[in-house]
Amino acid sequence: MNVSNPAHFSPAEARKLIREKNWVKPTSGVANGYIQANLAVLPKELAFDFLLFCQRNPKPCPIIDVIEPGDVAPQVAAPSANVKTDIPKYRVYKKGEFVEEATDVTEIWDENMVGFLIGCSFTFEEALLKNEVPIRHIEENCNVPMYITNIPCVKAGIFEGPMVVSMRPMTEKQAIRAVQVTSRFPSVHGAPVHIGNPEVIGIKDIHNPDFGDSVTIKEREVPVFWACGVTPQAVAMHVKPEIMITHAPGHMFITDLKNEQFAIL
Repeated sequence: MNVSNPAHFSPAEARKLIREKNWVKPTSGVANGYIQANLAVLPKELAFDFLLFCQRNPKPCPIIDVIEPGDVAPQVAAPSANVKTDIPKYRVYKKGEFVEEATDVTEIWDENMVGFLIGCSFTFEEALLKNEVPIRHIEENCNVPMYITNIPCVKAGIFEGPMVVSMRPMTEKQAIRAVQVTSRFPSVHGAPVHIGNPEVIGIKDIHNPDFGDSVTIKEREVPVFWACGVTPQAVAMHVKPEIMITHAPGHMFITDLKNEQFAIL
């Protein structure tokens, strides 16, 4: 396998590298053409409320698959995978507090837990690149910048909190094209939720993201913001469940599902 060209990995090849701890970094640009997903894992007594939360907030939390209690494989998204080992980095929250980052959560995940795979904006980045829309975090070899906003999610059961967004800078002309391109992918966040002035959505310092890395915004470029699957992590900090396992921002689960399966033609 040529690790210098991760775009050409198959999903199984990418997951094997990750499982063997040979890829412990963001997955943007890996296994192009295949859906990548965010992860949220909760005790099963909270699963219905969380599923309802996702159903009411499809922009930040579009459900790709649900992993049943006691199972490790997402039967729809990647039936040969193991979600306890096949993500480069995980985060563990206890009572809303981030307690550790890990490359394997086998010892933490128990039979009482339900896993949710949630659509990720990395899915439409390939389509943006094909339309000559730049992806700055790929150019700069870093993680996409993500911000907690003042946009409230719709409450469901105990779950409520602010939407998280990811940002990609581009020219105004490119932003128009980006809206057209990403609108074809409603199952993975779809069109942007905001373009332009970040303060309108509660972001005070665009160069200081809450998650991920800061990227260069060039002269005559505007920030373009998409709803982000890191939203459950902001919700976890707000709601404080006993335990919640997530992916580390930018470190996604790579599925066997093709991007075009989720595109509107």
